Amino acid sequence: MQRTTARVMTALLYSQEETMTAGTLCERLQISSGAVSGAVKQLIQIGIIERVPAPGSRRDHYRFRKHAWATMMGNQNAVIDIMEQAASEGLRLAGTKSPAGRRLHAMHDFYAFMQREFTPLIEKWREQYDAENP
Repeated sequence: MQRTTARVMTALLYSQEETMTAGTLCERLQISSGAVSGAVKQLIQIGIIERVPAPGSRRDHYRFRKHAWATMMGNQNAVIDIMEQAASEGLRLAGTKSPAGRRLHAMHDFYAFMQREFTPLIEKWREQYDAENP
């Protein structure tokens, strides 16, 4: 994560307000509107924050999403899938008997395990959190 993006995330995380505008973020962090815009875009893409309407305001407001951390981690499934596919392709090319094949086999097994276990684990956390925080 880029430094400015981390600063915007931290400002939203530690804010005593439910939402913040881009202007407020610029002012508090002493950064340009372009820097805030880029950071907000990245944080929305990875699932941490969302844009929300504010009654009586024409400006965009931003806040942490419900299950922000679980959403961000869940997005890692795409990376896990790519790594598993890369290992499968490598195994196809290198074979299983070579030193590279043994390493690729271990890589494939690890990412296949993560793919099977990760999604249910995140879902279990969401259910538990929602039950404890209605």
